[in-house]
Amino acid sequence: MKQLLNSGALLAPVAPVMVSCGDMENSNIITIAWNGIINTKPPVAYISVRPKRHSYEIIKASGEFVINLTTSAMIHSADYCGIYTGKKVDKFQKCKLTKEASYNVKCPSIAESPLSMECKVREIIPFGTHDMFIADIVGVSVDDTIIDANGKIRLDKVKLAAYAHGDYFELGRKIGSFGFSAAKR
Repeated sequence: MKQLLNSGALLAPVAPVMVSCGDMENSNIITIAWNGIINTKPPVAYISVRPKRHSYEIIKASGEFVINLTTSAMIHSADYCGIYTGKKVDKFQKCKLTKEASYNVKCPSIAESPLSMECKVREIIPFGTHDMFIADIVGVSVDDTIIDANGKIRLDKVKLAAYAHGDYFELGRKIGSFGFSAAKR
């Protein structure tokens, strides 16, 4: 039997993405667990950020950010970037992460991330503790080492990280592909 709890944000696991913002000279990284895809065509994503966070004003002023997927090898840096403020520390330098020029936005991507989604803000919706930045995905850059001979992106090869209720996890083995339950045998 299940116990009834008060309402809460208990959907898990989620992706602890590292969101870069600013420009190549003055940039910051914030780790965000409240993120996702809203639409396919046009491609639209969202991140939810507390207004008191340093990155909030950077993103609001520039209207841009990059969602960088986080691997298990990056999780120490992701945790650090979610705890400390960019007002006091250069997170790229402290975490030994490499700024990489993005194709369609001024903010840098994180070179160590296997996939980076460049986003331009279309709307900001306040919800209480967080404001949701809804953004058009204007470019996706993928590490060429994870694109197979057929052009398929093989994120299963990079050990993506997941976050659930205060703990980080490494995503495991593949258990199926979209549509496999309806495939002819």
